Amino acid sequence: MNILQVATLNRPIGLQSRYSPIEAVIYNIDRGLSGLRHHSIVACPADSVVFGEHCITIAKAFTEYWSENKKEQRDEMKKHLLISLERAIRGDIDIIHLHDATMLEYIFRGVVTGPVPIVMTLHVPVEEEAAFRKWNKYLKPSAGVFFVPISEYQRKQHEGLINLQEVIHHGIDIDDYPFLDSDNREEYFFSLGRITRDKGQDRAIEIAKRSGLQLIIAGNVQNKEKDRLFFSEISESLDLFADLSTVPVDKDYFSRVMKPILDSGKQIIYIGELSDDQKKQWFVHARATLFPIQWGEPFGLVLIESMACGTPVIALNRGSVPEIVVHGETGFVVNTIEEIVSLTDSISAIDPRTCRRHVADHFSIEVMARKYSRLYHRIRN
Repeated sequence: MNILQVATLNRPIGLQSRYSPIEAVIYNIDRGLSGLRHHSIVACPADSVVFGEHCITIAKAFTEYWSENKKEQRDEMKKHLLISLERAIRGDIDIIHLHDATMLEYIFRGVVTGPVPIVMTLHVPVEEEAAFRKWNKYLKPSAGVFFVPISEYQRKQHEGLINLQEVIHHGIDIDDYPFLDSDNREEYFFSLGRITRDKGQDRAIEIAKRSGLQLIIAGNVQNKEKDRLFFSEISESLDLFADLSTVPVDKDYFSRVMKPILDSGKQIIYIGELSDDQKKQWFVHARATLFPIQWGEPFGLVLIESMACGTPVIALNRGSVPEIVVHGETGFVVNTIEEIVSLTDSISAIDPRTCRRHVADHFSIEVMARKYSRLYHRIRN
C-alpha cells in the first residue's frame, strides 16, 4: 500500500537531535511501514531524514517545539499543507496518515470528494483538541476519517468521537537502545521530560531529597511563561547546572562527561536538553527513572525508552502509566510520593532484562507497524 504521512513541522523528522516526540513517532512509523514493504511517503521539511519517499514541502523545520503564532510560520504551514495535499490527490495514495488536528481539517476538506481515507493519530490531550472535537461532531461515520488513540486511557477520554479506532501504542527500535545489567549501573536516578509542572520535576526533587538520592534532571524549557516560571522555581533547588546539550557522544562519553558530574558531590543536577544519543547514555547508566507526573499523560515515550535500556521506572499512577509499566516487574506504579520514597531501595529487585523484553514484546516498531498495517487494510477493504 502507498501511505502518505503528513508530518508536523516543529522539528525535522529522523534526526531527534532535540525534544521531538511526535516527529520521533512519525519516523518510527515510516521505518516500520517500510520494513513491511509498504510504500511509505512522508511529506516533511527538506532537513528531515526518512526511510521511504521524501516529499519535500518546506526548506527547514521550525526551531522551537512551541512558539508564538507568527506570520512566517503560518505561511510555511500553508505551503506545507498545500504541497502535501497536491501529493495526496495525485492518484496513487491509499491512506493519508495525519498527526495534527489543524492539518486534518485542511487536508480533509481537500480530499473530501475523493476516495482517499484519512487516519489520524491522537497525540495530544483532549483539552488541547477542543476545536477539533467541535468539528468532529458534524462528521458522519461514512466520512472516511479514522482516529487512533495511543492508549486506553486516551481512548476513554475521546469516548464519543466519530470513527474512533482501537488503541495503537507507540513503538521504538529496541536495538537502538544500549543495555546494562544491574551490576554495572550508577546510583543516580534520572528524570527526563519537558520542564513543566505537569511533568513533576519538583516532585522528583522532593523524592531525591527525602531519600538522599542523586537526581539528574534533563529536558527543554519551552517558550511558555508558565514553564519559564516553573523552571525558575525549581532552579532554587539545583546544586549544579551543567548544560550538556552541545556535548557530542563518543566512546568515552561516560568517563569524559558523565563520571565527573556524578562524582561532583552534588545531589540535584540539571543537564539541559539532550539529544537522542545523549539521553540513551543517561538512561542506561541510571539506577531508575523517576516519573512523578501530575497529569494524565496520553502516552509516555520516556517510559518505554527507559525500559528498553533495562532501566526500571518508578511512576505515579496517572494517565497511561499503568498500561506501560508493569508494577513489580518493570518498575513500580504507585499513588503517592510517600510510596515512591519508600520504594527507592527496592529497585534492585527489578530485572533489567525483564524491562527490555517487555518493550520488545509490546512496544516495538514492528508491533506498532503491524497494527497500523492491519488498520490500513481494514479501512481500504
